[in-house]
Amino acid sequence: MIPESVDVLTHPLVQHKLGQLRDRSTSTADFRRITRELSLLMAYEATRDLSLEPAEIETPLERTACSILSGRRLCFVSILRAGGGMLDGMLDLVPDARVGHIGLRRDPDTLQPVEYYLKLPESLGERCCIVVDPMLATGHSAVAAVSRLKQAGARTVIFVCLLSVPEGLRTFAESHPDVRVITAAIDRQLDDHGYIRPGLGDAGDRMFGTA
Repeated sequence: MIPESVDVLTHPLVQHKLGQLRDRSTSTADFRRITRELSLLMAYEATRDLSLEPAEIETPLERTACSILSGRRLCFVSILRAGGGMLDGMLDLVPDARVGHIGLRRDPDTLQPVEYYLKLPESLGERCCIVVDPMLATGHSAVAAVSRLKQAGARTVIFVCLLSVPEGLRTFAESHPDVRVITAAIDRQLDDHGYIRPGLGDAGDRMFGTA
């Protein structure tokens, strides 16, 4: 069963661009570009519940009422290294957001995350923290990243990924039932090496042209 905290985006543009990312013939340059475009689309959903307050402005013709963002400020947190490709699209939409980075690598034997870098903005408790990573596979890296954010004072956290699998989503929900997950697809399963099937390959390798 998929946790109730998970939202799968079925918008036609989201699904179209995800299909392009899955295609093994998509070049490195196109993979980066499409990831950026897809992340921008997903950012609209991730920021759907931001609060607004009334304001007044001068148009070229007259003074009028409008709405501006209020309340908590935004912080995008990228899980290195592949999260950087999603971060670019998010910042296209909200260029004045603060940015944090969490470096996690997966131990190939235990599949557990090992932290190697952490840099976060101050006052996380006053911000809505949107964590980005292309893949939610075993769920261990996502759990570790959100745990570090909460330790640093974050109270409102959203996790955004391109792909996920049921077992990873369940693992994440067991540790962070209060965190909403936004994903473009829930794939079939993990294989014996912890890769998502059918998936799109290693997102970092495809994004940066490494093997």
